[in-house]
Amino acid sequence: MHSQPHHDKGHFNPPVFYTATGALLLLVAYAVFFPDDATTRFKSLQAGIVANMSWYYVLVVAIILVSVVIIGISRFGDIKLGPEHAEPDYNYGTWFAMLFSAGMGIGLLFFGVAEPVMHYLDPPVGETGTVAAARQAMVLTFFHWGLHAWSIYAIVALILAYFSYRHKLPLTLRSALYPMIGERIYGPIGDAVDVFAIVGTVCGVATTLGYGVLQINSGLNHLFGVPVGQTTQVILIVVTTALATVSVVMGLDVGIKRLSQLNMSLAGLLLFMVLMLGSTVYLLQAFVQNFGSYLSVLVGKTFNLYAYKPTDWLGGWTILYWGWWMSWSPFVGLFIARISRGRTIREFVIGAMLVPAGVTLLWMTFFGNSAIHMILNEGLTSLGEAVSRDQSLALFQFLEQFPLSNIFSFIAVVMVVVFFVTSADSGAMVVNMLASHGRDDTPMWQRVFWCALIGVVAIALLLAGGLASLQTAVIASALPFSLILLTAIYGLVSALRTDTVKREAQTAPVAPITARNPVSWQRRLRNLVQLPSLEEVREYIREVGEPALKEFAEEMEKNGFSVKISHGQNSYVYLQVFQGDEVDYLYGIHPKAHLKPSAQRPEHMDLSEQELDDTTDDDPEEKYFRAEVHLQEGGQDYDVMGWTRDQLLTDILAQYERHLQFLHTLR
Repeated sequence: MHSQPHHDKGHFNPPVFYTATGALLLLVAYAVFFPDDATTRFKSLQAGIVANMSWYYVLVVAIILVSVVIIGISRFGDIKLGPEHAEPDYNYGTWFAMLFSAGMGIGLLFFGVAEPVMHYLDPPVGETGTVAAARQAMVLTFFHWGLHAWSIYAIVALILAYFSYRHKLPLTLRSALYPMIGERIYGPIGDAVDVFAIVGTVCGVATTLGYGVLQINSGLNHLFGVPVGQTTQVILIVVTTALATVSVVMGLDVGIKRLSQLNMSLAGLLLFMVLMLGSTVYLLQAFVQNFGSYLSVLVGKTFNLYAYKPTDWLGGWTILYWGWWMSWSPFVGLFIARISRGRTIREFVIGAMLVPAGVTLLWMTFFGNSAIHMILNEGLTSLGEAVSRDQSLALFQFLEQFPLSNIFSFIAVVMVVVFFVTSADSGAMVVNMLASHGRDDTPMWQRVFWCALIGVVAIALLLAGGLASLQTAVIASALPFSLILLTAIYGLVSALRTDTVKREAQTAPVAPITARNPVSWQRRLRNLVQLPSLEEVREYIREVGEPALKEFAEEMEKNGFSVKISHGQNSYVYLQVFQGDEVDYLYGIHPKAHLKPSAQRPEHMDLSEQELDDTTDDDPEEKYFRAEVHLQEGGQDYDVMGWTRDQLLTDILAQYERHLQFLHTLR
């Protein structure tokens, strides 16, 4: 599996670049010039999806989560995202920092206080303002921001990183379809997938940028009295985009890496401050209890559609989140893939799903539980009212309750700005790669172009009131993308299975070189490429295999062991060395039938192994035979046909040594 060489020569993919730019301009023009019509149409589309397809979204996200966990803990987890000798580009600290900044850093600041409080004040079931409502609020917040969200990012990143680094395909979304459509990913289908990813990424980042400046504006107004208004917000978008452009021009290893590290340090400081200055023991208790409650209801919540008692809550929260994470996943997934080369799949799953989910849940507990505690136990109802009135003010109203609140609010504003810069510059980098055959060593003008376009789209939407409509459109785009994703997961598992079989085949024993009777390489090659008949294998077992087993048996008897040579049907011969009360050693050689590589897949393919072995006289031209080794636990799937007696004795001894090591570990 590899890319066609000529696709890597150009850094610019005109069909994708121009089509995506044109589609974006048309979509934004529609949202800007006809905001009411766009909002109405997109909202009705989203309402239709929620009403009719919520079961599908829930099922897709459940499949994604289960797939990531199974891939991580199975034997696939040993496979590297890259060649076997590849080493990770970044240490763990830097890797986690960049994962977070691109993944959902800004969401933590915006929703860390707001979402738990909103669930507490308006729960899907039960009374508002009770202890039960507080517990439920935290479980729901964990549910929306925990394993499901990060598994969506992780699966997209895993698919892209695997096919790009392991199979030399371009680091763009089209490569996810390689197992299904092969080289056609380089044609119009591949271009269409990349255009879709670019449009979704630009719209997603631009709408988030538009909403984010509302929070920055609220924070600056809260701290310094900066007026809240469109003029301020446009200036903020321009400044943020300019900073993002500088970061993108500096490149991943300087710009995004340094900003991500800065932000993780600030986030750690803020988290520590809330823990130390708040109810420390209560927050630690709450985290442990929240985590346990979350795990205990994980399966039930995953599949809960409120089918028996319909509620608008599901569409307004869970389905909205699942759509939002999926619509962001091409962008975040590609970025995570870009920084994850050289990790094993197991390390990647732990690092890109479990660790960020854990830190996210810690953040939500410290901020969310503190806020609910203030309202429920300290009578600070004004905080609940402020959150209901304006979510962008929630964090700053919350920080007001602490000593040195102005300093911490200022840190929070800086974090929001830096998170937006990292979102915008990583978004621009991803879009640039999608439009350039997966390359990121592109001319500077391309990187600057995409950064500027994200800023322009955000400003246009903000001024025209089209943010809501485009956000709705982005979430609706998750529906077609989910189909691409499910297909890609199937392709990934198929490719991983092939990869694992190949890795296991490479560890299979080969004929050892023995000094007493060296074999010329030509003869060794002849043994490998011939396709022997059953009679030839039987003759080999009779003349070489059985004498070798007998010679080994005689030597074992001299050393005081009880040994037995037995014969089975179809010329099966085996040696048994009795180990007293321990597990006996068994080494057998067995003729095994296989279809010739050129043979048609006949009805034998539906037969069991034993039936295939028994059909020795049917269609002899269709089959060949191997002299395969069998141990106590069954066939070892390697062939000794053509090995010399010395080579065979060396293998019998090596397998006996392994058996003794096995017995040693049991004692």
